[in-house]
Amino acid sequence: MIDIIGKKWWFLIFSAVIIIPGLISLILWGIRPAIDFTGGTLLEFQFLNKETKIENSDLRRELEKEELEIGSIQQSGENTFLVRLKSLEKDKSLKLFSGFSATYGEIKQIRSETVGPLIGQETAQNSLKAIVVASIAIIIYVALAFRHIPKPYSSWRFGICAVFALIHDILVVVGIFSILGHFYKVEIDSLFITALLTVMGFSVHDSIVVFDRIRENLIHLTGKEFSQIVNESIVQTLARSLSTSMTVILTLVALLLFGGESTRWFIAALLIGIISGTYSSIFNAAPLLVIWEERSRKKRKL
Repeated sequence: MIDIIGKKWWFLIFSAVIIIPGLISLILWGIRPAIDFTGGTLLEFQFLNKETKIENSDLRRELEKEELEIGSIQQSGENTFLVRLKSLEKDKSLKLFSGFSATYGEIKQIRSETVGPLIGQETAQNSLKAIVVASIAIIIYVALAFRHIPKPYSSWRFGICAVFALIHDILVVVGIFSILGHFYKVEIDSLFITALLTVMGFSVHDSIVVFDRIRENLIHLTGKEFSQIVNESIVQTLARSLSTSMTVILTLVALLLFGGESTRWFIAALLIGIISGTYSSIFNAAPLLVIWEERSRKKRKL
């Protein structure tokens, strides 16, 4: 039988190695918020003259002539661009498109969105509240769901360990996007928060599958050490967890390869989070539970 719990410290060290670069990036550079959080204007437009090849640098030069504060410029298709600006009034927007048309030919505006700074700040606060409330709700739900677990084991520990695993997943995703934001100017928006909440739900789902088997085995495998029961439970659910995750991962990879530019980083966040969630549910949540229970048992013996 695979001895996962026997190598628990190696798995936890591996998790730390993955998380630490992201934490350093967060401390040094933070994350790069989109206009959903900072306020500003998002423009998406397409140049219809296919004979003219337009680069990001061309647009940047034109925008700088207008003395506009540029957030980012991304190409979302053939001669199609997403431009984020700090703020842009309607008359300036019309002037900008007129200038583009005069220089590069006919232009088609796909979308134009403006978010005020107060709305952006409120969105950021509400996003943080959503993550905190979801974490507390998960602890309470798991504790109640496992309340009939045999004594002296605590259902609250199951809930808290599940939340530790999802915090691991959030740190992995946010850390990677902090690095991408610094080096590749990738911004996070409200879709990113949606991805985080989805990852949290997926991570907890996987953890509960393992924990539920642990609860069953605590009743049927009496007399065995807790670490042995947990290891057997992980092995018994390993194929199910990996199969479920692989179907989701393959779907997300297909969407990432063939989906649109507007959802690319949302899909990327989901993909990173679900890979991390699969790992943490198997190799972090249950091992943390074993460490906690073993230390608690030592204290009871003293």
